[in-house]
Amino acid sequence: MSDNIYSITELVGSSTTSVEDAIEQAIAKASKSIRNIEWFETKEIRGHVKDGAVAHYQVILKLGFRYED
Repeated sequence: MSDNIYSITELVGSSTTSVEDAIEQAIAKASKSIRNIEWFETKEIRGHVKDGAVAHYQVILKLGFRYED
């Protein structure tokens, strides 16, 4: 068993549907160019209000990915 080394990157996911959708879209997109993503952490949740209703969700995420041997 070897020790692992990780890196952390930060990104913003957005969605007009939900916070969960913003997270899932961000991870799906990042997974296309970053290998070995193993965890995420929500850092900040915010949104845009229009006409008294939530119009847009934004989630700032930290993603942890493992370096390959």
